[in-house]
Amino acid sequence: MSDAVPSLTPSTPTPSTPTPSTQPSRAYRGESPNDSEKDLIEIQIPPWEARINEAIETKRARLLYESRKRGMLENCIILSLFAKQYLHTLSEAQLHTYDRLINEPSNDWDIYYWATETKPTPKEYCSDVMELLKEYTKNRNMEQRLRQPDLEYLFESKD
Repeated sequence: MSDAVPSLTPSTPTPSTPTPSTQPSRAYRGESPNDSEKDLIEIQIPPWEARINEAIETKRARLLYESRKRGMLENCIILSLFAKQYLHTLSEAQLHTYDRLINEPSNDWDIYYWATETKPTPKEYCSDVMELLKEYTKNRNMEQRLRQPDLEYLFESKD
């Protein structure tokens, strides 16, 4: 086994390597203020691409799945409940915006912090859908939101 350390490339810009503000980093390296970064391995994440010509019902089904299968339980709960309540009412343009919002950022914690307004939402993700998610996350009706919704509601008659 070799003791060689892999070449490291930080995902955060340094003064000598500017990153255009319109292109957020598509790599995840974690955040640790006291980390020496000697053991840092950057994981490249492919860029998000809009799915052109995807049928709207297919898009809704995919977004429902992606809202439920997140990298952290907090977002699984928030996004799956949000999807249950709003996904069927969003327009095609709003579905595209929601798709971008939940799939383009490389760190699920960012989505969580924006939705809970712990951190400001970057300009490129500010939208009516983000505002709807923020309002939903406030839970003004003080509903008990401890787990994802069961999927039986998908098969209920809409009569």
